[in-house]
Amino acid sequence: MLEISNYEFWFVTGSQALYGEEQLEEVAEDTKKIVDELNKSGKLPYKVVYKGVMTTADSVTQFMKEANYQDTVAGVMTWMHTFSPAKNWIRGTKMLQKPLLHLATQYLKEIPYETIDFDYMNLNQSAHGDREYGYINARLQKNNKIIYGYWGDEEIQNEIADWEDVAVAYNESFKLKVARFGDTMRDVAVTELDKVEAQIELGWTIDYYAVGDLVEVINGISEKEVNELYQELKTKYDFVEGSNSAEKFEQSVKVQLKQYLGIKKFLDDNGYTAFTTNFQNLYGMEQLPGLAVQLLMSEGYGFGAEGDAKSAGLTRLLKIMSHNKKTAFMEDYTLDLRKGYEAILGSHMLEVDPTISGEKPRVEVHPLDIGDKEDPARLVFQGIDGDAVDVTLSHSYDGFKFISYPVEARKPEAQTPNLPVASQLWTPKVGLKEGATKWIQYGGGHHTVLSFALTEEQISDLASLFGIESVEIR
Repeated sequence: MLEISNYEFWFVTGSQALYGEEQLEEVAEDTKKIVDELNKSGKLPYKVVYKGVMTTADSVTQFMKEANYQDTVAGVMTWMHTFSPAKNWIRGTKMLQKPLLHLATQYLKEIPYETIDFDYMNLNQSAHGDREYGYINARLQKNNKIIYGYWGDEEIQNEIADWEDVAVAYNESFKLKVARFGDTMRDVAVTELDKVEAQIELGWTIDYYAVGDLVEVINGISEKEVNELYQELKTKYDFVEGSNSAEKFEQSVKVQLKQYLGIKKFLDDNGYTAFTTNFQNLYGMEQLPGLAVQLLMSEGYGFGAEGDAKSAGLTRLLKIMSHNKKTAFMEDYTLDLRKGYEAILGSHMLEVDPTISGEKPRVEVHPLDIGDKEDPARLVFQGIDGDAVDVTLSHSYDGFKFISYPVEARKPEAQTPNLPVASQLWTPKVGLKEGATKWIQYGGGHHTVLSFALTEEQISDLASLFGIESVEIR
């Protein structure tokens, strides 16, 4: 997978001097143990770092400044072990530009009825402190995440892990660069977007390149590089020559591998982690990139077909959140409208990500009745069964918004020998009729990202960080 920064999260506890130094020392020790145990749990994808107990406005403000300036800090976690006057947090919290998690927890899990006294209350009154602290965050409209429950429970640790992934994706969004090779598909509305608005709202840099700029790099790839990759590919996938001659099959696959190496070099040399292509912009290319795109997506690059930069950026972000597990660019391809079988067959001409393959993909070469180029090689496979979430990024007069619904996904009922593409079947859990109707009403496009590894809550949390709407169709 494409590498991302080695992020960490800073953890602080809120308190005040009223309780005395002895109590504050004990709070610090309790906090260190919470942080240590979270890191030892194996649940969290990123390290948590203890940064102290904050009792004054100055200390909070300085801490938030430092969190902002450290690029390796993906977010801040706070815990109010007891009553922490929230006015102390106003200026620092207003200044914070990183994601904020309020962990509403308590160091001890149970109430010790027989021994509970005021000393205990001075150390275990999060029920009070959380509300004081939560009030000021609500008043400041921070859109912070609140996770409520015992810090040592697996469920809570999983929730923290999910939020860490969202926070990292948010940070990475402001580094995200999309290379558009050619323009969007002619006469199509839904793939258009305002590139400046995308940079303002989402942090994305979206740049246009003529296809000739890419072709020059592709043509510079050596035959030796292509031959080595061809042999490597044989060990990963089944090669199915079909009705092709051995020579034609090999030549077609090697064209795609040369494109893969060229696109990858162009992206890496120029700092891009997502890209688009368009079958109407193929001047100088022998084939529409198919296998080439699939291999790049399997490594974590974002992609959008037909010049769709929204989908390219979204794919990259969700791949970061899911650690590139079972998360794929998709398109609503065709429908099953039989009663009791209602479903969407998702696919694309060529470019479906093998991270959702339920079988060993096959490398095949077939004609493509679009683009007027040579027969392209592609990976052919069927998807998997399971619960998933389907997401699109819409851009309209009211700005950006995520549109999503939970789906029940399953492998297609049969092979499609006359449609040799990768495919995945799914049905919105709210029902195809209601789900698709609302999707259309909200302005959702036909390009989506389907993920078996993410949750709707994570999509909603990411939207909150961006300050954009999240439409959840249930």
